[in-house]
Amino acid sequence: MVTPQIPRNGKAAPTTAPKAAADPERVIPAARAWLGTPYHDQASLCGVGCDCLGLARGVWREVVGPEPFPIPPYSRDWGETGPREVLAEGARRMMIEVSPAEAGPGALVLFRMKARAIAKHVGILTGPATFLHAYERLGVIEEPLTQAWRRRIAFAFLFPQR
Repeated sequence: MVTPQIPRNGKAAPTTAPKAAADPERVIPAARAWLGTPYHDQASLCGVGCDCLGLARGVWREVVGPEPFPIPPYSRDWGETGPREVLAEGARRMMIEVSPAEAGPGALVLFRMKARAIAKHVGILTGPATFLHAYERLGVIEEPLTQAWRRRIAFAFLFPQR
C-alpha cells in the first residue's frame, strides 16, 4: 500500500507499508513441483529447464503472480566480476528481507559460494534442515541443508503475499 506523505517541503513522498509474507504452505509445494526439472542456464520453465534464479522466478509466479520486471540476460560468470550484491539488491526490491538466522521453511536464501565473493546461488528452504535448488548437471533437487551449505547463506528473503 502506498500512502502519500507531505513533508515540510510540500512535496509528496510515497511510503510503502510492510508486506505480509506468503504462507510457507503455498511456497514449499510450489517449489517442490519443480523437482526433477533439468538444469538450463537462464531458463524458467517447470519440467523443461531452469537455473537457480529461474526456479525462484517460477515459484514467484506461482505464489505471488507475474514477475515485476524482466531479468536481463546474464553470463555464467556474472558473479565473478564487480562487488555489487546484484541478487540481494533485486530481492530487496520485491521481497521481505529477514536475517539468515531467522529464515525458516519457505524462505528464499542466497548463497555465497566462495569467501569474499558475492552471493550468486539461490535456494528455497523446505524444512528446518532441507532446501531445494537447481544445480548444474543435477537439475532441481531437494537435499539436506548441511553445515557446509548453511554457512554459505548470506541473505534470506520471504515471498510476499499475492
